[in-house]
Amino acid sequence: MGSFFKQLYRYTHKRPFRHNENLWPYMRISRASSGEIISLNFRGQTVPIVDLSSLAAAHSGPIMLTATGPSVKDIRFKTPASFPAMGVNGAWSLGNVVDFRFYVIVDMGFFDQRPEMIAEIVADPQLTLFTTAHGIARIIDRLSLARIRCRLALIEDAAFKIFQPKIPASELGRCYANVRSASFAENRPDIGFTTDIRHGVFDAGTVAYWALQIAAYLGFSEMYIVGLDMNNFNKPRFYEAENNKLPTFLAENLEDLIVPAFTHASQVLKKKNIRVVNLSVHSAISSQIFEKADYHQVFG
Repeated sequence: MGSFFKQLYRYTHKRPFRHNENLWPYMRISRASSGEIISLNFRGQTVPIVDLSSLAAAHSGPIMLTATGPSVKDIRFKTPASFPAMGVNGAWSLGNVVDFRFYVIVDMGFFDQRPEMIAEIVADPQLTLFTTAHGIARIIDRLSLARIRCRLALIEDAAFKIFQPKIPASELGRCYANVRSASFAENRPDIGFTTDIRHGVFDAGTVAYWALQIAAYLGFSEMYIVGLDMNNFNKPRFYEAENNKLPTFLAENLEDLIVPAFTHASQVLKKKNIRVVNLSVHSAISSQIFEKADYHQVFG
């Protein structure tokens, strides 16, 4: 039946709507005047989601963003954590030494390849999980709505909003020109950064870029990032082994997309008086973009 609806959708919708084909006709949404999805029904079930407006500037002070580069293995984390953390993908493995209050997963491949970890994440009632409509659909299909105990915060890729046409990367700057919270890198209409995630989050080939935009929206004024290596791509992520590492496209995107995007992000965040410290001292993201420091010197 699913393939029938997919074929019907393709027949009745133009190609720019193709990213919605796995959700139609199973999902129903409504939006606020500010653009974000405020109600969600999937396969006849009402899915509780967080009101994104309630999260705006709801926090302050420092947060730790935990990416997953190999350098994380070299950190002796100080416990208990003195401030909250936002994890991405497999950073959940640090749950015994890091106080995760927020989590971001937007890679559908991670949902497919790490179901046991996903089950643990969504079972944590202290956690707010930021993910897309496609991510929520995968969780419910594979685990059931009843097993979700975390808070779900539904976010969207600014270029691929649900039931709206895809925006080509070269058109993003023009389409978001009137959105005050969105800014674009000079001569790069495809590289955006937002401080209001209700309008959508801009992608730059890495979930860490999503995490920066979310943390800024939440109100945090200091961001300490671990695992933002952006090198040694042949090595497993800190939580992986050689025999189970997932593929990565970071190397292909590094110079043309990722570095320019983080450069733009650093400029936006500095203007907002938000300090970002990269605790991966050998990171390919240079100290001209984010200041670098050794975790053990900062936290003792």
